[in-house]
Amino acid sequence: MNLPLFIAQRYLVSKRKKNFINVISIISVVAVSIITAAIIIVLSIFNGLGDLIHSLNNSFDPEVKIEPVKGKSFPVSPALLKKIEGIPGVGVVTEVIEDYAYARYNNANQVVTVKGVSNNFIDQKRIPKESIVEGELALTKNGVAKALIGYGVRNTLSISLEEDFHMLQLYYVKNVKSGVLDPSKLYTQKGISPGGVFAIIQNFDENYVIVPLEFAKDLLNYGDKRTSLEVKIAPGASIMSVEKQIQSALGDAFNVLNSEEQHQDVYRVLKLEKLFASIAAVLLLVIGSINIYFNLMMLALDKKRDITILASMGADSALLKRVFVTEGLLIAAIGTCFGLLLGAGIVLLQQHFSLISMGMDSSVVDGYPVKLAVVDFIYVFIAMSAVTIAISSRPATLASRFVSVQNL
Repeated sequence: MNLPLFIAQRYLVSKRKKNFINVISIISVVAVSIITAAIIIVLSIFNGLGDLIHSLNNSFDPEVKIEPVKGKSFPVSPALLKKIEGIPGVGVVTEVIEDYAYARYNNANQVVTVKGVSNNFIDQKRIPKESIVEGELALTKNGVAKALIGYGVRNTLSISLEEDFHMLQLYYVKNVKSGVLDPSKLYTQKGISPGGVFAIIQNFDENYVIVPLEFAKDLLNYGDKRTSLEVKIAPGASIMSVEKQIQSALGDAFNVLNSEEQHQDVYRVLKLEKLFASIAAVLLLVIGSINIYFNLMMLALDKKRDITILASMGADSALLKRVFVTEGLLIAAIGTCFGLLLGAGIVLLQQHFSLISMGMDSSVVDGYPVKLAVVDFIYVFIAMSAVTIAISSRPATLASRFVSVQNL
């Protein structure tokens, strides 16, 4: 039998002459429960935001992206493509030319991001058919180039797919030497018919126009250069493993990035915010444990007679210290367990019923995104245990002194 645990349990549930000690115990449990629940909710919100950002980016970003370390473009040859396609686990390699252009349709205009892609872009299945709100998911029709335009671009330019009279005019400013007087030599201009409208993410929908690679080459004057290569991994292959193989094959002149590395700054900020929230959580746990401290101090004074009896029966100071530390851990464990259950319950309600909305009509989800993670429960429990042991040390030392006095 664990004697310190047995005595601590008796002290926790037994009636005391001084009722205010019971009240402090209850307050301690409630305080720890509320703080624990709040921490779980906050950490779950960060988990939910992380998953939401991942899902939004992954819906349009490639699984692996190859881009140059220096400059905005690099030459792509059939030999280079064959080298990458020969790597085990590589499924589809899409050539990409991406740059800004000026778009004009009828009397409306907008700066857009033109993304020229090779024909196998559709095979990557990054634009699901259900995301096509109008027209068709195709870059060519009957041998004629077609553009896939974002829903926001369509609305800004008032584009009608049913009207063949007007084409989407795209203008790209050339890098020309100073002194050129002919305005027509300052830019290239090409027209293309919109073939489909996609709605994926607001950021992409409001900016992107996807066109065939050959059209982008002529408009943007890139020749055999590409801004990136986008790779779809074969089914069953490990993205991390394929990424390392591609990096090893291409060398240090290229950056090979997975979906998270493509938005490294965003995810770094999110992780830092969660780290600071975790540190703040520990401080909150310390504040919540102050009640435990006072409860144990009062208990040590209230049980002075019991401590003296235990000392006369042979109990040493180490045993008394363990009793009071165990008492603090019991109070913290009860409060933490109730808090974890309360926090998990609130998070589950938010997940299923979206009790708290984002408060914006244009938000991509109705309610605040939340997600429970087992690691957060473990973190809170370990942090609470460490804080409680530290907090309980002083009352435990006070109780052990009564043993020393008795021995004298």
